[in-house]
Amino acid sequence: MPHILATAPGKAILFGEHAVVYGRPAVAVPVTEVRAKATVMPLISGPAGRVEIHAPDIQLESPLADLPGEHPLKVAFHTLQAHLGLERFPALRLQVRSTIPLAAGLGSSAATSVAVLKALSEFLGRPLEKAELNRLAYEVERAHHGSPSGIDNTVITYEQPVFFRRGEPFQPLEVAAPLILLVGDTGVPGSTAEAIAGVRRLRDADPAAVEAIFDRIGRLAETARDHLLAGSVTALGPLMDENHRLLEQIGVSSAELERLVTAAREAGAYGAKLSGGGRGGNMIALVSEERLEAVRDALLAAGARRAFAARILPAVEG
Repeated sequence: MPHILATAPGKAILFGEHAVVYGRPAVAVPVTEVRAKATVMPLISGPAGRVEIHAPDIQLESPLADLPGEHPLKVAFHTLQAHLGLERFPALRLQVRSTIPLAAGLGSSAATSVAVLKALSEFLGRPLEKAELNRLAYEVERAHHGSPSGIDNTVITYEQPVFFRRGEPFQPLEVAAPLILLVGDTGVPGSTAEAIAGVRRLRDADPAAVEAIFDRIGRLAETARDHLLAGSVTALGPLMDENHRLLEQIGVSSAELERLVTAAREAGAYGAKLSGGGRGGNMIALVSEERLEAVRDALLAAGARRAFAARILPAVEG
């Protein structure tokens, strides 16, 4: 059997995080500048069913059987095994590497799941259709995060911008003009599951107020979709600023995120907001080519662990 390599990009939510869990629309884009990579190779000397895992980025070297049942990699294997009706896997070794920061709102867990499921299914000679891959990756995400919307695995599986509403078919977005995002890493890990649980508690305590915020976030996502389709890039900036203010009201910002968002705006970004679960992790700033370096420098000066550009380009026809 040959070695099989599969990759999957990171992602950024432009509009709609948290509200998307409660049925409002969201807009997300792939971040192809960072990727998860999964390599599957035969374990020549191993007995059937022996699976070894090597994930040096998280200091993991272990037989699959020794991982706890809730470990995302173990869940990915079992989910695929059930889907394909396998009695057991052939002896194999899985190596996972990633340049996507962990717990930072860039979809690290979903990208890893997508890459692993792609590599394993191709290694077995039973490659998954994208719809299958997306559904299985969602099952892994659900085991890992509790109640995710499904937007992460969708944008990562299809590697294109999407307009997404939970429980409905997603809409691919063909952006009409290039976008330049600067991704600023606070260096503070954020837990999506904890952030979702915190928002749920807030909503349970004051449903009317929080639902009204979700409604406003959903309307921003709809307006942003229209601007993206029209190529109105600069019009997205004020929408990002407003989305961030609403996310701050539901308690998912942090001092570190506020510093970076403020620094980006003051350095000339069109707009800036946290992206993902929040309470740490990453923020994004929409910038022009001319202000790219100035905003990057401002983010680093404000304490960003790192800052890198992500470009979302119109589809190439033909």
